[in-house]
Amino acid sequence: MVKRFVNKPSNPAATQTHPHTIADDVQAVATAVIFVSLGLSLLNSAGLVTGGTPGLGFLLSYATGLPLGIALFLVNLPFYVLAWKGMGARFTATTLAAVSSLSVGVELLRHVVAVRAEPIYAAVAGGVLIGTGLLVMFRHKASFGGINILALYLQRRFGWAPGKVQLAIDAAILALALLLMDSTRVAWSLLGALAVNAVLIWNHRPGRYLSTPQA
Repeated sequence: MVKRFVNKPSNPAATQTHPHTIADDVQAVATAVIFVSLGLSLLNSAGLVTGGTPGLGFLLSYATGLPLGIALFLVNLPFYVLAWKGMGARFTATTLAAVSSLSVGVELLRHVVAVRAEPIYAAVAGGVLIGTGLLVMFRHKASFGGINILALYLQRRFGWAPGKVQLAIDAAILALALLLMDSTRVAWSLLGALAVNAVLIWNHRPGRYLSTPQA
């Protein structure tokens, strides 16, 4: 008879999950709103855009003259159906609250903080701030809507890496930006989008974070 030996984890507690409370989710949304709002402000100060839903919001704002906060809220509306069907009621409710908070935060920030940055710093620092904010949201089973919803849905359905999905979509959004912006600003914006997705690709991997939402 051949005995099978199974390696047991040296630290069983490391494999346990700890449910998120409502308070955990609230602080996560607040933290993410601060990070993403600051990142968007840096990009905006240098006349850049980004990918994902914020990028769509920038383009809608530039094309129509709408305030960025309102544009961000509007571009998310079509994605809530996908969120409800594919990710559940809790995810949809948290995302709606997060998107509304971000829209308000972006509008408030421009009245209380004056930001001015060179394009290279705005692209890298802004991208890292936005990527970190998105990472916080992803780890609490929520997002800032739009492309984030699609990326998480495709991860759950097909196992696709959210960062890589977003990178592909971001490239399409930035290509569209060429219709409204000069090529130099689009090139710096591409650097910012790479910074956003680098944070997600390196940090948002299965098994790296084991906490789960509280039922």
